[in-house]
Amino acid sequence: MMAMDAGTLLMWGAAACALAGCLLLGLWAGASWRQRQQERRLARAVGERLHGAPPAAAPAGHPRQTVEQIKSRAGNLGARWLQGRFGGSLLGEDDRQLINNAGFEDVETARRYFVLGRVGLSVALIALFSLVPLTRRLNDMLPFLTVFLGFALGWMLPKWWLMRRAAQRRVQMSAELPLFVDLLRLLQGVGLSMDQTLYTIERDFKDVLPVMGSELTIAVEQYARGRTREQSLERIAHHFGNEDLSVICRLIVQVDQHGGAMQEPLHRFGVRLREQRRLELKEKVGKLTVKMTGVMVLTLLPALLIITAGSGFLALFRGLSRVAGG
Repeated sequence: MMAMDAGTLLMWGAAACALAGCLLLGLWAGASWRQRQQERRLARAVGERLHGAPPAAAPAGHPRQTVEQIKSRAGNLGARWLQGRFGGSLLGEDDRQLINNAGFEDVETARRYFVLGRVGLSVALIALFSLVPLTRRLNDMLPFLTVFLGFALGWMLPKWWLMRRAAQRRVQMSAELPLFVDLLRLLQGVGLSMDQTLYTIERDFKDVLPVMGSELTIAVEQYARGRTREQSLERIAHHFGNEDLSVICRLIVQVDQHGGAMQEPLHRFGVRLREQRRLELKEKVGKLTVKMTGVMVLTLLPALLIITAGSGFLALFRGLSRVAGG
């Protein structure tokens, strides 16, 4: 009877705990729903005040809204880590420079996602390496090996991706430079001012000059906010490590400050860029020829030997076999 009473009491205690948990979960869900409703009403009121019509919002539970909420929460989490005690160690000065050179429109959001990616990848790879049998056996021989591998790869993978993206932008900028010089010369030749020239290139030629167009957008906005021409072009002149691009930026600053004709200097500069590009292509073709020679030796030479000398070797082997048999 005592055992029955203890079992019944334990069952009722578990039921009470489950009921309390469901009640707390319902209260939390209700508070979250009310907060979301309040945010929607506030956004609708702001939209009506600004545009005279309520904004077209996605319905509740819509996949797009769910993705936006996840991205917003992830960005807020990265911002808290960035502003926390170890924010300086999670995002160093070289990492900030890489993010600036990677060409993101919103640099602050990119920094938050970078920090979140570093921490998340480190934790995920440590957990993954702890479950892989090979790394588990290695961890038995070398303690904390999985922790070291997971943390090192998770810490460096976002930085390697940023370095690759920045390198691709530098290559793309070098490829766009001759066309940019020709457009400068053409627009200056028809009588446009420097402001009109840069604005026209940034607005109308952004599809053919994607990297230069995005950088010119930032430069034009900075100049419109009150910065000097030299300060607005400093990002383009120094962040890509291209001496020809720095020369063009200095020429633009000089013409903007002191005036003068740009057609002849830009024409000579464009000719020099094309000649340099031609020499670089010749160098690449020469290197490719040397590489293809090795590939042809490894792949075509055995087949050529089989076709040309195969019948002779077969006749030789048959003759030797007859001699040995006789």
